[in-house]
Amino acid sequence: MADSNINAKHKDRLFSFIFGKEKNKKWTLELYNAVNHSDYKDPDEIEINTIEDFLYMGMKNDVSFLLHSSLNLYEHQSTYNPNMPVRQLIYIGQLYDKYIKQNSLNIYGSSKITLPVPKLVTFYNGTTDADDETDLNLSDLFPEKDNSESDVALRVRMLNINHGHNKELLEKCRPLFEYSWVVEQIRINRRNKLPIEDAVNKALDDMPDGFSIKAYLMEHRAEVNIMCLTEYDEAETMNMFKEEGRKEGRKEGLKEGLKEGLEKGLEQGIKEGEAERRRLEAEIERLRKENEELKTRK
Repeated sequence: MADSNINAKHKDRLFSFIFGKEKNKKWTLELYNAVNHSDYKDPDEIEINTIEDFLYMGMKNDVSFLLHSSLNLYEHQSTYNPNMPVRQLIYIGQLYDKYIKQNSLNIYGSSKITLPVPKLVTFYNGTTDADDETDLNLSDLFPEKDNSESDVALRVRMLNINHGHNKELLEKCRPLFEYSWVVEQIRINRRNKLPIEDAVNKALDDMPDGFSIKAYLMEHRAEVNIMCLTEYDEAETMNMFKEEGRKEGRKEGLKEGLKEGLEKGLEQGIKEGEAERRRLEAEIERLRKENEELKTRK
């Protein structure tokens, strides 16, 4: 039976549906241990604190949770996004604000408060090629001549979870491997010309029985279909934005080229016209002198 508390105001991503739910904290802990090379045992030590109304393109930010002294923000991306550091800076600021209020911390007092250490990770499975791990730094977004002057530093670890990447990570976290497998199968089915609905359903049907996430996804099959459709629409929208940007760029380039060509052509025409005028004036002067000489001879 579908969850009755699904918020109609926003849509989950499949990643957060698997790793960001209270009932699935064992998978969240498994993911944390794989990312951080740790060995925590008790899923109940995780406190999920995802801000429900923080949206990006109508979809909820993925997963944030507290574990001991760390504040973890896990984001999934199906398109490469170098601007992730500023997005997560905004989000982590809101999480700290929430933490400070919940724990009645006085940031205006003379005593130093203690905050959990931020751990920012993006799990990437887009089609643009990327290394197993990439550091995305806030300083990369500043003007190159000024980026060493920044008083704020922020790093996001981008982990490539596509098939063939980060094998050790995916082996340590079986649910992450299974999630990656489902996404890859949907992508393969799409390449085989299946409509997106059929591509999703085939991927779900083809999941091996041994997958730990299979029963959960099958139980919520309708929601999974909606989430995958929405994520697909998001990717299509992003590609549309990029294509529109390319078209606009080509249009602007053509416009600039025509403008530049007209300007250069006009400039060249003026130069050639001026040269022709000087030639004609010289020819008229020559003829005038010849005429004067003929008059003198007579």
